[in-house]
Amino acid sequence: EYRGLVKHTGGCHCGAVRFEVWASADLHIFNCNCSICTKKQNRHFIVPASRFKLLKGADNLTTYTFNTHRAQHTFCKTCGVQSFYTPRSNPDGYGIAPHCLDDGTVQTIVTEDINGKEWEKAVKEHKTIRDMSKP
Repeated sequence: EYRGLVKHTGGCHCGAVRFEVWASADLHIFNCNCSICTKKQNRHFIVPASRFKLLKGADNLTTYTFNTHRAQHTFCKTCGVQSFYTPRSNPDGYGIAPHCLDDGTVQTIVTEDINGKEWEKAVKEHKTIRDMSKP
């Protein structure tokens, strides 16, 4: 267990992929306008890898990469839902889709827009994003 955090569970639409993640009940969500986040409506919060556990479905995941190939856009082979991924900003953590969490553990959501169209500048200027995947 992690002090001050709650265990959220979630997964893809068909249920083939399931995970648990320890995070605040009050989520800080990033809304990025880069090309892929815009197309997928990818809103996410970031956690360290140590607070994420894939419960089932590793064999049902596939990955898409582009550009620098640092971000690992994983999604279910069956239903196509991306419930989590490895973000370029935090390759040592996970970006979790809040809309893929099971009901009952989220209290509030604050959304912050990120200018992913100018990714390098946005991440350089952001004061905390790179540290969000640190334990």
